[in-house]
Amino acid sequence: MKISFQNLFYVIAFVFAVISVMVIADAILIPISLALLLSLVLYPLSKMFESWGLNKIIAAFLCLITLILVFGGGLYFFINQLISLPQELSDFQEKLMSLLKDVILFINNTLDLKKDLQNTDIINELNLWSKKVALPFAQNTFYNTASFIVGTITTLIYIFLFLIYRTGLTNALVKFAEENNQDRVLNMLKNIQKVGQKYLSGMIILILLLGLLNSLGLWFIGIDSPFLFGYMAAVMSLIPYVGTLLGAIIPVLYAFMSNDSIFIPLYVVCWFYFVELIESNILSPKIVGNSLNVNAFASILSLIVGGYVWGIAGMVLFLPLTSMLKVFCEEFEALKPVALMLGTTLYSGGAENNNSNDEKNNKHWFLSLKIKFFSIFK
Repeated sequence: MKISFQNLFYVIAFVFAVISVMVIADAILIPISLALLLSLVLYPLSKMFESWGLNKIIAAFLCLITLILVFGGGLYFFINQLISLPQELSDFQEKLMSLLKDVILFINNTLDLKKDLQNTDIINELNLWSKKVALPFAQNTFYNTASFIVGTITTLIYIFLFLIYRTGLTNALVKFAEENNQDRVLNMLKNIQKVGQKYLSGMIILILLLGLLNSLGLWFIGIDSPFLFGYMAAVMSLIPYVGTLLGAIIPVLYAFMSNDSIFIPLYVVCWFYFVELIESNILSPKIVGNSLNVNAFASILSLIVGGYVWGIAGMVLFLPLTSMLKVFCEEFEALKPVALMLGTTLYSGGAENNNSNDEKNNKHWFLSLKIKFFSIFK
């Protein structure tokens, strides 16, 4: 077996070039990628409007109005919930400062780091530190808000263009292939569209159900603004594997700081653990299913690379984009090894070999690890 170091160099150089372009052009590529995925979700709705006799422009405009109403309603709900929490957040900050003070005193008394450390010294230092942190945050608020508004408007424009020009874009991509392979390329594009549509549609339904379950549990336990924390944790579940854990940390800390009883945060932990089991074993397999068909290694790698390249947006977008890349690689003989590394299907001499038991075990090994990790909170 001969290894072509020249080809290997070209591959590595190409990968680094692609990552560099994605980092440099993130302000352009993130709205385009998000618009592409959302347009896949809105495509059936656009087709329905067109079946009523509307042209593509009006149908795409109605899809945008629907999207704005849905997300605008959710944003209005979150803002109202946040406005109703100023007193609770003030108490939360005071209790957090008190907890940090007690921790610092305990560490200092245990390790004897500084002689005659007083409570007032710690409180003054913490207040000074919080002001130093808050000042840059306040200075960047206008920039972040402006960037969010510009990114949202740009994404909506891209969605509108994708919906009205979808036929022309598809035909243009098909024309890149040779005439005898154009049907195959068209079928590949349809498969990519189905993967993105099924995953995103399933995730939206899953977030709504998870948010409802989280909120009902927090409301029953007695946490303030349960729907805010419940749906915030559900939205965090968009980040694969670690999103549910990150989303649970915020209500647990809030319950710990806003209640004198230690049992309240423990109840919150137990409830989120219970919801996690339901999501992993019942809701996610039934709603999202195997729409991605990406193995755990590729999922974790896409999570890390996406976070490095595009931050939180990359952690959310890179997993469905990786699945689409897998579908693309499956159509080319030279790229089938890449599809093999990304997916759970084994290729041997161009024929498919499926071992359902092994595939299921390989696919859900990280799920078992995640359940064991959450079991420490029991």
